[in-house]
Amino acid sequence: MDDRQFRNAMGKFATGVNVITTEFNGDVHGMTANAFMSVSLDPKLVVISIGENASMLEKIRKSKKYAVNILSNNQKDLSMIFAGQIKEERHVDFEWLADLPVIKGASTQISCEVVNEHVEGDHTLFIGKVVDLKLQECSDPLLFYKGQYSSLEKTSNLVM
Repeated sequence: MDDRQFRNAMGKFATGVNVITTEFNGDVHGMTANAFMSVSLDPKLVVISIGENASMLEKIRKSKKYAVNILSNNQKDLSMIFAGQIKEERHVDFEWLADLPVIKGASTQISCEVVNEHVEGDHTLFIGKVVDLKLQECSDPLLFYKGQYSSLEKTSNLVM
């Protein structure tokens, strides 16, 4: 199978959209990601996956902490900013949770300390111990499906 075929197959798995943030040397850094999942309830652990060419990789390695910001369907522009799809400078509002920058208004904010790191293929998996989280009542989640942003309304109209 070729790379495109594999990417197309993986794109058929609908995921939420997250912005991973950290603070390093007094600067806030972030990137859009959908490779995130819970790992354990006791202890509370989550994992993120960062590509070997992402500038965020070394920032998380050095800071030893990260936050996961789960976006709602009205935050597509934030996803596009942190994915580099919007090039012009835009102001982003941050709050702080357990000494980590988090996106104001994200449906869920999860602050983590890195407890383990695994290099697998061309990505690094960071296992994070959840030190704090904040949930907000907001709209439906922002989804990514078949290489495009989507929403629950769009996916609920699919014929099974």
